[in-house]
Amino acid sequence: MRIEASKRVHSIGSYAFADVDKEVGKLKEKGIEPIDFGVGDPKEPTPGMIRNYTKRAVDKRRESGYPSYIGCAEFRQKTAEWNKQRFGIDLDAESEVTSTVGSKEGIFNFSEGFLNPGDYAIVPTPGYPPWSRGTLFAEGRAYFVPLLKENDFLPKLSEIPAEIAKKAKILWINYPNNPTSATASRDFLKEAVDFGQDNEIIVASDEAYSEFYFEEGDKPHSILEYAREGIVAFNSLSKRSFMTTYRVGWAAGDSRIIDIFKKVKTNIDSGTPTFIQDAAIAAYSDESHVKQMRESYKKKRDYICKALREAGLEDCTPKATMYIWQKIPMDSVEFAKKLLDPKTACVVTPGNWISDAVNGLNPGDGYVRFALVPTIHECKLAAERIRSLEI
Repeated sequence: MRIEASKRVHSIGSYAFADVDKEVGKLKEKGIEPIDFGVGDPKEPTPGMIRNYTKRAVDKRRESGYPSYIGCAEFRQKTAEWNKQRFGIDLDAESEVTSTVGSKEGIFNFSEGFLNPGDYAIVPTPGYPPWSRGTLFAEGRAYFVPLLKENDFLPKLSEIPAEIAKKAKILWINYPNNPTSATASRDFLKEAVDFGQDNEIIVASDEAYSEFYFEEGDKPHSILEYAREGIVAFNSLSKRSFMTTYRVGWAAGDSRIIDIFKKVKTNIDSGTPTFIQDAAIAAYSDESHVKQMRESYKKKRDYICKALREAGLEDCTPKATMYIWQKIPMDSVEFAKKLLDPKTACVVTPGNWISDAVNGLNPGDGYVRFALVPTIHECKLAAERIRSLEI
């Protein structure tokens, strides 16, 4: 009996960060414990306050039973309250908010509700793979727009061909950006809103790194501050509160979009466990651990960026996110392999692994991504190794 993957699975290839994990495994097989800047999975423990609340929530929720598909009322209400406090946005918790099983699930499955076969989604590259992979699984077509340094790593919406805009149903944006660490100005967010409304395209904003900023003056905005019609924003507690393993997030925006997305979700998953939603409510009730997170990541950023400069590389110090999008004077994979040398033993993600070619050119070429997830001690050690690199 032959077992074959579907054409859909064949078309997407492997997941880039699974390839990074393989490289880590190869080093460990040689007895080398690498410092892993590859996958954006924080090593810091979930704050004790959240873990303790989770334990109490498990005992409190003794009854068996499926959780709400769309999130319990308390979680949705807390999400609305947090958005009001953080962005000044008034959301209706009943009609404009739904829970997701982390951001990845929501982003990947979102296209199922809005794309018909052959419809386009406009997708920035480099970027988070589920934007395009979800498009392909929904039998849509991804139209890639490059994020380039000369454009401040913002998509040039004015250069999207009219025939593509006419066939597009979704525009994905992501700021603060993974992997470029760029932030979006108010003017750009307004431009994205106008582009969506002018072309009747849903603007889907992945805001997973909204709380990863280092100076108060660089505090990111949400696209929902500028419009609700035709807009949806995704966020989660994975990075904000070191809750990657908890798988809890949300989507919010135009009630018509949320209503359709709820129909998709009820047929795909059974919701986030209620005791985890309880923990998320506790996390959203505390900002002190988020402030500590920013201070910790700023230290890690400064150690690595200083070492990269001392090694002779361009200053690419980020204003936001947990990433350094480092410009390098050679092929991305070649540089990543250079860092895998046992003397350095650092794992990074080649830029072209998380980018798609546009007109024959890959915008990730000449870059690598550092995810600042190792501990502060590990970042200090990595910095000592990196500054002695021969480039």
